[in-house]
Amino acid sequence: MPLRLLLLTRTTGYRHDSIPDGIAALREFTGFEVVDATEDPAALEQPLDGYAAVVFLSTSGEILTRAGRAGLAAYVEAGGGFAGVHAAADTEYAWPYYGELLGARFDRHPRYQPGRALVEDHGHPAARQLPAVWDFTDEWYDFRDNPRGRVRVLLRADETSYDGGGMGDDHPLAWCREQGVGRVFYTALGHAREAYRDPRFLAHLYGGIGWAARLYQ
Repeated sequence: MPLRLLLLTRTTGYRHDSIPDGIAALREFTGFEVVDATEDPAALEQPLDGYAAVVFLSTSGEILTRAGRAGLAAYVEAGGGFAGVHAAADTEYAWPYYGELLGARFDRHPRYQPGRALVEDHGHPAARQLPAVWDFTDEWYDFRDNPRGRVRVLLRADETSYDGGGMGDDHPLAWCREQGVGRVFYTALGHAREAYRDPRFLAHLYGGIGWAARLYQ
């Protein structure tokens, strides 16, 4: 049976122009034979057990129906994989479970600019191929609260390397966690189109999604 990925890109708030680039990049991920990309919330109302993982790629706002919420929660609790990319943290504020699932919610970001990400956990596939100090350009999201203690932090932002950070010395940027018997990965990176042509970012993204889908340990 082919490994399948469900990729939801629906937005009811800000829409990133990098979404098509993200779809194209994930279709190049050789871990999956089929990537179903959709804007239709009804896709999550259908049985999801044929998918190795569900990915929210820069989704925003309230995007799911009540049935879709129930379907996603049941899928993850039963062992399905979930990954959120960038604005996935700016999604489903009215659904408390989603905040728990993802680990933290978006608060604000400074201007798009170069900065540094610091790797905390080289043992995870999402960080294994990254340098200890990774120079990157992004929006450097701040979150409403610090998820450390609820998640396994993989990367944190070095706020001394850019202007406008609001979380201080301990600023998680990418992490993973378990929900029920399912796996969850989130990265705040991935704002710009250029990210989806950056080999290090793609290694980070593919490693995280692959871990959520249990392709990697």
